[in-house]
Amino acid sequence: MGKTALVTGASRGIGRAIALRLAKDGYDVCINYNSNTELAEKTAAEIRSLGVKAAVYKADTSNIDEVKAMFRELRKDFGGLDVLVNNAGVVDDAYLLMVNRESLEKSLAINIQGYINCAQQAALRMAGAGKGVIINISSVSSILAVEGQTVYSATKGAVNSMTATMAKELAPRGIRVNAVAPGFIGTDMLKSIPEELAAKYIEAIPVKKFGTAEDVANVVAGLCSDDFSYMTGQVLVLDGGLSL
Repeated sequence: MGKTALVTGASRGIGRAIALRLAKDGYDVCINYNSNTELAEKTAAEIRSLGVKAAVYKADTSNIDEVKAMFRELRKDFGGLDVLVNNAGVVDDAYLLMVNRESLEKSLAINIQGYINCAQQAALRMAGAGKGVIINISSVSSILAVEGQTVYSATKGAVNSMTATMAKELAPRGIRVNAVAPGFIGTDMLKSIPEELAAKYIEAIPVKKFGTAEDVANVVAGLCSDDFSYMTGQVLVLDGGLSL
């Protein structure tokens, strides 16, 4: 039997890169998305071209009923689940005095509640098999103060904390839980900023360049492998030295 991975928010950016990398490592990949069906199906087609299975599941991860339905479909399609990558998230930067209630509640729901919803459902299935891996995508903003990211940094700090607690709870059941905290990664969102601002960011990074989505995917793939079978409860910072 092959291995199966679920990557949330996998239609583009970091999630897409992770899904493709795991497919290259031989995983059948379940692609979760919430809005762009076309991009999700395109990612699935690329994965199938690598000789493994792929399926697409539309679900708002902050909605527990939709998450439960997704996991029921996943079980019918693939049986078990070996890896969950909690990646689906939202960034809505605003200075503290400009934070509005709607943005706050959306960020808390997706970035925290969504991770817990998916981890809970994954753990229920992994525990029966006595093994599994959960990777939570955090951010360097969880440990580095960035102006305008009061809400985002709070949610990613929560991801770090929940990673440690989940790891301790689930270790006796054979489930490892770790987090990856990327810094500035050259996704579409970062590419849209003005050149002078991008230059300022690069100057602050010791290695003098942005990371790539593939850089993040490589670290995630490593954590999913048996090479890291003794590591759990850790947050790996991938920021080119920005937080030093």
